Amino acid sequence: QVQLVEFGGGLVQAGGSLRLSCAASGLAFDKYTMAWYRQAPGKERELVASISSAGGLYYAGSVKGRFTISRDNAKNTVFLQMNSLKPEDTAVYYCAADLSWPSVRDGNTGSWGHGTQVTVSS
Repeated sequence: QVQLVEFGGGLVQAGGSLRLSCAASGLAFDKYTMAWYRQAPGKERELVASISSAGGLYYAGSVKGRFTISRDNAKNTVFLQMNSLKPEDTAVYYCAADLSWPSVRDGNTGSWGHGTQVTVSS
């Protein structure tokens, strides 16, 4: 059974940084595309960033240049380094995993974590 557990959320002032981690188990991690999504109150869930098994990267336009996704296959962990945070980055951030990039792109990812709250104060 796939299990994804997120760490690292919290409260930060605008302009600050946070690093999210997601520990994965129950899957052949190195074969999966890993992704971070977020959902703010009253808004739809959006794909923030993803990294494929081959290292291919995707970033939403709103975070490009500020966020960096990376993975450590030896530790079955994916990271999201978030810099220059803005109040509009406030959301619950979810880690997700899937073998299929189209599934990740379309939000139909097969496995999800429970989420971690990120709050950016102005």
